Amino acid sequence: QVQLVESGGGLVQPGGSLRLSCAASGSIFMIFDMRWYRQAPGKQRELVAAITNDGTTNYVGSVKGRFTISRDNAKNTVYLQMNALKPEDTAVYYCNIEYSQYYYSKKINYWGQGTQVTVSS
Repeated sequence: QVQLVESGGGLVQPGGSLRLSCAASGSIFMIFDMRWYRQAPGKQRELVAAITNDGTTNYVGSVKGRFTISRDNAKNTVYLQMNALKPEDTAVYYCNIEYSQYYYSKKINYWGQGTQVTVSS
């Protein structure tokens, strides 16, 4: 069994910063990809940022230059540093991991519970 615990969300003014954290624990052999998604009211969930096992990163165009995804493999934790926040960034942010429980076993996707980020004056 796996747990994903998200933290760091909250209310911030435009131009402010937040850092989201997502810590994974449980029956994990290896985590391949770690991702952050977000979903605003009335909109589909979108991929915000992703980081691979070797540290390669990818971002949705609207956050490039403002957000930074990173990971600490020793802690099984992924972070999302969000700077220069805009009202359009307001959403529930979800952590997602792709992992395996055993050597050469199937890859499994698992979701965190979500954390609210609100950017408003």
